[in-house]
Amino acid sequence: QVQLVESGGGLVQAGGSLRLSCAASGRTFSSYDMGWYRQAPGKEREFVARISWRTSYADSVKGRFTISRDNAKNTVYLQMNSLKPEDTAVYYCKASRFGFADYWGQGTQVTVSS
Repeated sequence: QVQLVESGGGLVQAGGSLRLSCAASGRTFSSYDMGWYRQAPGKEREFVARISWRTSYADSVKGRFTISRDNAKNTVYLQMNSLKPEDTAVYYCKASRFGFADYWGQGTQVTVSS
């Protein structure tokens, strides 16, 4: 069982930055691929970034967002720079591992004002 708790969301002006954190419970954090997803009002949840042995990003955030992890702290981060109003969404953290169920956090709201 893995429990995920996101933090770091808030209200920021366009062009600003935020860093999201996702703290995981359990002793097997390093064996999980970690990802960030987001869901804007009236839209489906969409992929943002993922970190395994490499990183990958949605085209919409490439060059602006950076995903990283600290296995000693059981935490994954999403550094978001040059934020745009269209980045406004609830951001969710996901832990995935082949052969095991996915785990999701409860989400953290990010609002970017124009």
